Amino acid sequence: MNPYLRMPNILKETSDGFTRYSIQEEMLMRREIDCIGEITQEYVYLLILQLRYLQTIEPEKEITIYINSQGGEVTSGLALYDVMKAIKSPIRTVCIGQASSMGALLFVSGNKREMLPHARVMVHDPRVERIGGTALEIEERSKDIMRVRKLTAAIIAEYTGKTLDEILDKTATDSFFNAKEAIDFGIADSIIERM
Repeated sequence: MNPYLRMPNILKETSDGFTRYSIQEEMLMRREIDCIGEITQEYVYLLILQLRYLQTIEPEKEITIYINSQGGEVTSGLALYDVMKAIKSPIRTVCIGQASSMGALLFVSGNKREMLPHARVMVHDPRVERIGGTALEIEERSKDIMRVRKLTAAIIAEYTGKTLDEILDKTATDSFFNAKEAIDFGIADSIIERM
């Protein structure tokens, strides 16, 4: 994180004097959480904690997740996806900036999916930086990558109403969608003009 950026605090007067807390805490009280940046195991753990906490307070009330993510770890992203689907609270996803890769999968799986006018979504196959090991290890890893490719494409197909083959065709390369294109393709439901 940029050392020059500090999370602003809110100062509120109470009967006990002044209380200081972060904007993130205020947003959490409003059932709004941020999925911003790279999706990692540690980051997903914090997001899951927030979802579980909000679920225990008011299980039927909507939770909003604001997404501006380049993606990240597939396993961690799928863990977050599973929790989003397992809790009773409906999930509203809002794409601000860009939702890419695993960020796009999380965005598309919301119960209500909204985008800001200049936001965009990018889908592609899971990326592998390098594979090493014996020939058999590489073969097994390749099989697993292809399994994950089909799994993530099947999730996107489920929420867009497209066929698995249509999604696999789109994810074979980096496919970008602006807000209108995302709605037309079934990735998003609406554009937010005013928050």
